[in-house]
Amino acid sequence: MIHITLKDGSVKEFEAGVSVIDVAKSLGAGLAKAACCGRINGKVADLRTPITEDCHLEICTFDDEDGKKTFWHTSSHVMAQAVKRLYPQAKFAIGPAIKEGFYYDFDVEKPFTPEDIEKIEAEMKKIVKEKLPLERFELDVPQALELMKDEPYKVELIEEHAGKGEKISFFKQGEFTDLCAGPHLMDVSPIKAFKITSATGAYWRGDSSKATLCRLYAISFPKASELEAHLAAIEEAKKRDHRRLGKELGLFMMADEGPGFPFFLPKGMVLKNTLLEYWRECHKRYGYVEIATPIILNQELWHRSGHWDHYKNNMYTTVIDGEDYAIKPMNCPGGMLVYASEPHSYRELPLRVGEIGLVHRHELSGALHGLFRVRCFSQDDAHIFMTPDQLKDVIQETVRLFDEVYSTFGLTYTIELSTMPEDHIGTVEQWEHNQDILKNAITDMGKEFVINEGDGAFYGPKLDFHLADSLGRTWQCGTIQLDSQLPERFELEYTGEDGQKHRPVMIHRVVLGSIERFIGVITEHFAGAFPAWLAPVQVKVLPVTDRAAEYADSVAAQLDAQGFRVEVDHRSEKIGKKIREATLEKIPYMLVVGDRDMENETVSLRLRSGEDQGAMSLADFEAII
Repeated sequence: MIHITLKDGSVKEFEAGVSVIDVAKSLGAGLAKAACCGRINGKVADLRTPITEDCHLEICTFDDEDGKKTFWHTSSHVMAQAVKRLYPQAKFAIGPAIKEGFYYDFDVEKPFTPEDIEKIEAEMKKIVKEKLPLERFELDVPQALELMKDEPYKVELIEEHAGKGEKISFFKQGEFTDLCAGPHLMDVSPIKAFKITSATGAYWRGDSSKATLCRLYAISFPKASELEAHLAAIEEAKKRDHRRLGKELGLFMMADEGPGFPFFLPKGMVLKNTLLEYWRECHKRYGYVEIATPIILNQELWHRSGHWDHYKNNMYTTVIDGEDYAIKPMNCPGGMLVYASEPHSYRELPLRVGEIGLVHRHELSGALHGLFRVRCFSQDDAHIFMTPDQLKDVIQETVRLFDEVYSTFGLTYTIELSTMPEDHIGTVEQWEHNQDILKNAITDMGKEFVINEGDGAFYGPKLDFHLADSLGRTWQCGTIQLDSQLPERFELEYTGEDGQKHRPVMIHRVVLGSIERFIGVITEHFAGAFPAWLAPVQVKVLPVTDRAAEYADSVAAQLDAQGFRVEVDHRSEKIGKKIREATLEKIPYMLVVGDRDMENETVSLRLRSGEDQGAMSLADFEAII
């Protein structure tokens, strides 16, 4: 007999060899029906997996991230089976689950048309109704090659395992068999709703020198209502697309002369500078000082920091006076030089040093996306130098700063602890020690986190903050990275209370991350209707007639003198059109002024929501704004 500890902490006894799905059945028919996969000791497992020793087991449904991936991975097999039925000559590549659904790559004579996609979706419905079970089996490499001899892309994948003595895993549903490690649903019937969302080209294995395949992206759900809600959210996201709103609201532009290098327009600069004013005000209260470091530094510095070995493919380089230089992709090494430029005492620590630094990173052209993925951006970096016993307090203080900033924008977050990657520097013991410090600091604050294995920075583990916007989408913006390596590499020191030299420890942290990306996030979060304090134009004065033009200018001048951002619409247009266009510009407050307002020295207030607040004195309006 074996003992299985369940998610709620209870322990149940089973015969050795019991499968994950059988455990789920013993816990309830409803759970077994909803089960997508399991986690055995934290590792994802297929429902068919036999359990042979004591362990912790979680049953994952579609509500769980791993459950979703399993559901979508099975859905990709259904889509591939439908394509095979309709287009027998198609050759198959890979079909993984991704963050939002799944895709499958096919080698076909011509790209899929909208009519083809309709046929594929109809065939997928038929397959789901057949309730085909998925059966797993394994073959030796020669047998696997024989089975897949007509599928060149599968053959290439199998041949990579030749000589390793490994078995090759397959899953079969009806007449369709696919090379796959799983995990998968027990059968295809739970896939009640799905939609092929796009058809694009993709290189085999992402290599432009290899074959171009046709990639079908899709999404699926256990319920039709969930698909409807998802598609509605996509439509809403399109309306909020920061690239469209950025153009309509005059915030930023892109030019063919500089792909990936954004141009900020006057209103966009007001937004950006207002954001940075808030950043500076907030950081001043938390005891930060601000510096600026050069954009170009010599290559030797990047070797010393370790970035050259781990990041050189993303760096722009140049030659100055015969010496190799690099444009900075991050601010850290410059910050190390600033600290090292003068002696420090323990009395100064923790030393909180902030920098709004312009960095450049070579991103592939296909990855560029509005302000979300650019080649140059301003990063709200800070490096905090401290004694080892100050680490926990500083981490918690930093999280409190994050809480204040994110709540200002109505953003919530989840936290990931990213652990040691393969290409790390420093000892395993250092990494484990630093990971424990981050865990304890965040846990003691009553906050939860999930582990993101192997995704730490090369110099240390980190806490990544994933912000959730008004549509429930998540964006990785803030990070706190614990670093014992750069202080060592740059031989940083402080004089301790004992009069001896000591090595400080430090954290790297950003709150907004990329300022450009954060502007893109909040543009979509607010759908361009920024809070009044952040709006590029806070008030638009709308004279009803030419007679009211001079009074409108007087109102605007008084507001401007009070520090408000105001414009006057002097066009010879009807007032209804002026109101409509100011509303489309997302202006928070519109002041309509006509003959009666001139006589009474009032303004008539309208909100961008359409609400008419009526006439009031300018002083009363100033109190409102």
